[in-house]
Amino acid sequence: MNLIHHAADLNPGTRKVCVAIGVFDGVHLGHQQVIRQTMSDAMQHDALSVVVTFDRHPNAVVAPERTPALIYPLGKKLSVIESLGVNTTYLIEFTKDFSEIGAEKFVRDLARDFKNIQSICVGSNFTFGHKRGGNVELLRALGKGLSFQVHGLASVALDGQAVSSTRVREVIRAGNFDIANQMLGRPYALCGRVVKGDGIGRKIGFATANLDVAGLALPPMGVYAARAQVLENTYRAAVNIGYRPTLGSPVPKLQVEAHLLDFNENIYSETLELTFVKKLRDEQKFASTTELQEQIGKDVEAARNSF
Repeated sequence: MNLIHHAADLNPGTRKVCVAIGVFDGVHLGHQQVIRQTMSDAMQHDALSVVVTFDRHPNAVVAPERTPALIYPLGKKLSVIESLGVNTTYLIEFTKDFSEIGAEKFVRDLARDFKNIQSICVGSNFTFGHKRGGNVELLRALGKGLSFQVHGLASVALDGQAVSSTRVREVIRAGNFDIANQMLGRPYALCGRVVKGDGIGRKIGFATANLDVAGLALPPMGVYAARAQVLENTYRAAVNIGYRPTLGSPVPKLQVEAHLLDFNENIYSETLELTFVKKLRDEQKFASTTELQEQIGKDVEAARNSF
């Protein structure tokens, strides 16, 4: 997949361009429907398929207090979009200046830079532009003058409810991974970069990979058996999500720590993906570090036997 950061870098030549536009957090079934419609249009017209998306959630700029926790960090979102087979992703840096561009100007600029847009595909409730001034109706009105077709696709439903990023976040937070998997169309994975921790796990015999999960939706606190994917390999893991109450940190913070079974490599700064298999227990406070160490040993064996 070609990744561009400026619309003019597409350079389609004489080919038409079919476009899907959205935030696409999670790239769930509804998002996939939008992207696949674009790919279908592209195949029909021998055109380029292009996904237009953003490097952060727009609320992070226009309404920080309402910024949702994300399902995926940016790298994972882009890799899932790539896996769908699109030709190009145009990744827009969502800045304050960009947020002040009017909806009509955004579309006209896109049409100018992409040169020959055949179709634009979005969700039926999609809004865009300064103060969300644009919608499907505006796209269709502009399409008449700029000669492109518009698809405003209705939401995909699961169990009688619309599939949405909000709903996916809710079921992740509730620990309902089966439903999350169904709405995503793939196993839910918590993804983060491995960062240095305080080394306590290694001192008590269970070294852990600490994940940077800032800004992400998280499963409930507790200990889990999970599959850990890093450096293109997959390992069994025991994962703790919580505040580590036994260690009595003066400033407790929520942490995600993964002990990879039968593994002893340096993976700092690498991206680690955790796919949850089973919740083993809730997080709890033990009377001593020795008791904690004994329980972690039991958790590791339980994780080993969960596959």
